[in-house]
Amino acid sequence: MAKKAAAAKKADTVIEENPLRTAHPNIRVGVGGWTFEPWRGVFYPDGLAQKRELEYASRQLSSIEINGTYYGAQKPESFAKWNAETPDDFIFSLKGTRFSTNRRVLAEAENSVERFMNSGLSELKGKLGPIDWQFHPSKKFDPEDFAAFLKFLPKTLDGHKVRHVVEVRNESFSTPDFIELAREHNVAIVCAEGNGYVQIPDVTADFVYARITITDEKVKNGFTDATAKKWAEAALAWAAGETPKGLEPVGPASKGKAKPRDVFLYVIGGHKVCNPAAAQAIMKHLG
Repeated sequence: MAKKAAAAKKADTVIEENPLRTAHPNIRVGVGGWTFEPWRGVFYPDGLAQKRELEYASRQLSSIEINGTYYGAQKPESFAKWNAETPDDFIFSLKGTRFSTNRRVLAEAENSVERFMNSGLSELKGKLGPIDWQFHPSKKFDPEDFAAFLKFLPKTLDGHKVRHVVEVRNESFSTPDFIELAREHNVAIVCAEGNGYVQIPDVTADFVYARITITDEKVKNGFTDATAKKWAEAALAWAAGETPKGLEPVGPASKGKAKPRDVFLYVIGGHKVCNPAAAQAIMKHLG
């Protein structure tokens, strides 16, 4: 009886939505994944059933980056389930499969990209956000080969718009030629902070995608209030079509009048236990 009562209590746990989650509809702030045991009792309240963790996380944050898709295919039923458990305005970003990016010749990745795109992603429907194609730090910029890869990335999937972002980690990409190539295809470049990788803050698409990997276990909430404010201000500037202070572009600014943009900002890696708190600290400055 005691076990049944405890299970019923977990099932009845009331989840209150964070009002800051939708303060800026065009700015999404989140973390990587939602299944992480050390978050239980820290981010997730005591007594919350494990099967309700996505339900809870999606009502505290406005987006989540799914990393598991990088390592292997997920079932269409899983995407459908995740869609059903999250609010109507929630967005999932996904890592593109490593079998497309971790290869010597990217121009040979067409079939791999196609298989990934048709693996059930469409079950997310309107909640399908940007797809992050992450490249190994040893992968160098080859203009012709990289251009061939970008041509394989579809703009729609079953009637839904698809956005793509590339996460490059080699200094050879820090060139105006790469910036121009990404703009030609309306593909964003990850603005990375941390891990010692190259930072390319240039805006090359109608949205911006940033990954912050600098949370520190010695600092409350993962990083200082000043850092949270810095990234909130950067997100607001990007959303307004402006260039954030302190982020030096690699190439020339895009031509034409500045337009509002969607922004996706993830606190990921670093000291992972702190990442939800750090993301929420940024959201407070946005609010």
